[in-house]
Formats: sequence, C-alpha cells, structure tokens
Amino acid sequence: MSRTRVAGWRRVLLSAASLALGVALVALMPRLVGADWKGVWRILSGLDPGTAVLLCALWALGLWAYTYVLTGSLPGLGNGRAFQLNAAGSAVSDLLPLGGAAGVAVTFAMARSWGFSTAAVTVSTLVSGVWNVFGRLLLPAVGIGALLLIGRAPSRELAFAAGTAALVLLAVALVLAGALRWERAAHALDAWLGRLAGRLPARPARLLRALGGSLLRIREQTLDVLRTSWLTLTLGMAAYLLLQGVLLHACLWAVGDTLHLAETIAVFALNRALTSAVVTPGGSGITETGTAALLVHFGLDASAAAAAVLLYSFFTFLVEIPVGAAAGAYWLVRRSGN
Repeated sequence: MSRTRVAGWRRVLLSAASLALGVALVALMPRLVGADWKGVWRILSGLDPGTAVLLCALWALGLWAYTYVLTGSLPGLGNGRAFQLNAAGSAVSDLLPLGGAAGVAVTFAMARSWGFSTAAVTVSTLVSGVWNVFGRLLLPAVGIGALLLIGRAPSRELAFAAGTAALVLLAVALVLAGALRWERAAHALDAWLGRLAGRLPARPARLLRALGGSLLRIREQTLDVLRTSWLTLTLGMAAYLLLQGVLLHACLWAVGDTLHLAETIAVFALNRALTSAVVTPGGSGITETGTAALLVHFGLDASAAAAAVLLYSFFTFLVEIPVGAAAGAYWLVRRSGN
C-alpha cells in the first residue's frame, strides 16, 4: 500500500475516532456534572414552540451578522453568498478534527467559482481569521473582568492572577491591532520579537521570528481591505458575538434558569474558548462538559445546566452541519447548471 494511501486511511481513522470521542463525551456529560438524561430530556421536551422559534431567530440573526465579516473582508461578496460560504465551511470544520483547513478549502472553491481571484480570497481568509483571533483574545478578558467586578474570585491571589491574565490578553489584542494599523508599530513588534527570540531556545525562537514575519506579510497583504472595511468587520464580529451570547442567555431562560449577567458572560467566554479544542471536531464533548460544569459551579441545577448547554450546542454546532450541507449542495447544483 502506498504511503499516500496509508496517510489517507490514517486521517480517516483519526477523524472517526475523534468523532466517536466527541459523541461519547456528550453522552457522558450529564452524569459528569451530576445530572441524568431522564431529567435533561424532561426539561428539553417541555420547551414550547414559541421558545423554539425565538431561539431559531437568534441563531439565524447571529449567522447573518457574521456575513458582514465576510463581505467586509471580500469586497463584492453579497450577504447571501457570504451565508453560504460560512455555513458550508463551518459544516466541514465541525465534522473533522483540525477541520479548519478543510473548511478553508471549501470556501476557496466556492469563492473562486463566483469569480473571485485567489489573491482576494486569500486576503479574505487572513482578514476574517485575524478578526476571529481578536474575538478569542477579547472574550476571555471580558469574561474574567466581569467576574472580578462582582467578586466571584475565590481568593485575592486567584483574583490577581485572573486580572493579570485579562490584562495580558487585552494588551496582546491592542498590540496586534496597532501593528495592523501602523507600519512603524508592525516593524517595532517584529524587532522586539526578534530580540526576544535571541534569548530563547531554537524551537521557540524560530516560532517567534516566524510570527513577526507573518504579521508583516499579513499587514502588507490586507492593508487595502483593512483601510476601507475595518468598521464593517468590527461591527459584524461584535454583533455576531453579542447575538451568540444572547442566544446562550435565551437557552438558559428556556430551561427555566438564568445567571447574573457577569456570570453569563464568563460562561459564554469559556464556551467559545473550549470550541478551539482540537481533540474532537469543534471541541464537541469537551465544550459541553466544561460549560455545564461552570454553570453548576455558579449554582444552576445540574439537569437545567446540561439541558441549556445541549440546547446551545444544537444551535452553535449540530444544526450547522445539515445547514452547511444544504448550502454546499445548492452551490454544487448551481455550479453544474452554469
């Protein structure tokens, strides 16, 4: 058997094992947080149609808000096609461990078929990726800050550590934003990373030097788009994250329980951070268990916490797969008809 075929089978087996692990963790999640499926199902089956419609509307609005991140990063792209791109790419990413590369490949194929150049799609991928990084940096900082404001840290030492972490995340986001905005700041950051690399072992030193060089290249490639579309990108990402947070709050309300606003923000920040776990597709299982555990820590009934998390994951993960498949199928049909 050829080496390429062996590698292909290895990826298939890895994907299957990763998916199975995610399913197993989701199945175990209620028990892990002190609940059982009977109690969870009783809560979920009691949802009324009006609540379901509200949750669907919030989910759809959130995805539509994200289309402005894509239209801002790829001038000439309409919101309808941006919705297709996001849905199809997310579906592929959610099905595979480390599925981001496969999702990017799908969006490249779709955008190229609509007449966008490879260079334009590359810039769009870079820009939208940078704005997602900003979101992942700022959300934990906001979540930690919210908890500190209401005094939820168990000790002064932990509060100090958490506050320091929040400030570091905020500082990193601001430094990256400054480097993208001003050329002098980008070169200064590159030089500083180079000096820091000179004091480190070979492997981390190479990573830091590559990071500085990559930042300069990204800035050079994306400068035109950032100059004209930064506001659209920022407002689109902010609206998307806000609506995702509102959806989480609505899921908690739907199961008959709510949290303090600061606690909800912290739970939302943790949930989004855990989706980056690459052990399972989209962090499935890991995300649900960690989020439910934090809800229980904040005083929610275990069954209500598990039900709310499953409901939220249905909209932010599971439903994206058939919707993305439908978007991809629609694109294929339209493409073959041209």
